[in-house]
Amino acid sequence: MQTLKKNYEFENVLRKGKFYIGNQITIYIAKNREELNKFGIAISKKTCKAVKRNWIKRKIRENYRLLEKKLKKGYYIVFLWNKKLPINEANFFEIKKDMENLFHKAGLL
Repeated sequence: MQTLKKNYEFENVLRKGKFYIGNQITIYIAKNREELNKFGIAISKKTCKAVKRNWIKRKIRENYRLLEKKLKKGYYIVFLWNKKLPINEANFFEIKKDMENLFHKAGLL
């Protein structure tokens, strides 16, 4: 599982990638020239405190890990949390369903 770490990597995906909006998350997807997927997670500080942000990131990361083998290779993927949604509504299975729907829309599943 490769991750995006640098700010310019996130900016490239957010600027050049296509986006798909779900109930809880938004996914930006851009092609890369590698034979693997790299992903990153961005959650605004305005959403909540660090403990809750990290809790959501763990949920997203685990769902991505479960779906990773089914996805097509060669993409950068950035997950954004919908900051209008209350954090208490963050549910592992809802995130999984949302993620599957978005990947299906994008044609990666």
